[in-house]
Amino acid sequence: MNVVAVQRSVRYSPNSVENDRLVLEAVADLLRQRGHHIEIVLEDKLQDSDCVRCRQELWLSMGRMPSTLRLLKEKMQDGEVVLNSPYGVESCAKSQLETVMRRHGVAMPPAKSGCGWWVKRGDAAAQEADDVVYCPTAASVQEALCAFARRGIDNVVVSDHVEGDLVKFYGVEGTGFFHTMYPTAVGRSKFGAEKVNGLPHYFTYDKALLQKEAERLSRLVQTPIYGGDCIVDDCGCIYIIDFNDWPSFSPCRAEAAEAIVKLALMKTACH
Repeated sequence: MNVVAVQRSVRYSPNSVENDRLVLEAVADLLRQRGHHIEIVLEDKLQDSDCVRCRQELWLSMGRMPSTLRLLKEKMQDGEVVLNSPYGVESCAKSQLETVMRRHGVAMPPAKSGCGWWVKRGDAAAQEADDVVYCPTAASVQEALCAFARRGIDNVVVSDHVEGDLVKFYGVEGTGFFHTMYPTAVGRSKFGAEKVNGLPHYFTYDKALLQKEAERLSRLVQTPIYGGDCIVDDCGCIYIIDFNDWPSFSPCRAEAAEAIVKLALMKTACH
């Protein structure tokens, strides 16, 4: 099987360039061991690559550039298998994601929690620290909105803050793989926003329920290779606060790579 793996542009991989590369290489190594031919291409160079002019049996893409998504939509229309779907990547933009979650009743922060707010860039995944801002007061929300406007970003999402344990999750839909961790317990952070919730209390919660809800969301937004964040409050209630296409899987890279290959082989076998 001929496979092209698209490595995410540095622009869309803030503080995660090496980890994003490593998980893609781990997947590539496993496919090569199974006798498949795989080429890794940086998405910035994808349009000029010879691979786009040839039919491929599988595209494994971490790409988020608009030009990448347009190309992969064409590949899907030609009958080629693409993971994750470019339509799914677009659906993971915060404003679209929130719309889907509300429409389908996915567990998300309640309105008027009284604990502050988060103002997030709504048109794309966060690319810098200023794309995700915690606001303790209504006045600071307005300040954040003005700051986004000054940067030319008018598509923003305002969500209520929920106090509780921050839990990061990683999954590959339909494979049984699902990994969770407490990022603040190990000092893991992309932009430092995680510190708002502080160290975990390790409140009891239903991990199977979280996996079920995450898998449901992954199907709704056509993103089978996914990661995200949720809050577990002191009553054990779960609130999904973020969901992303193809994370770096850095705390569980080897297991995730096995699951991604399992998914890829399942999808190509039934295509």
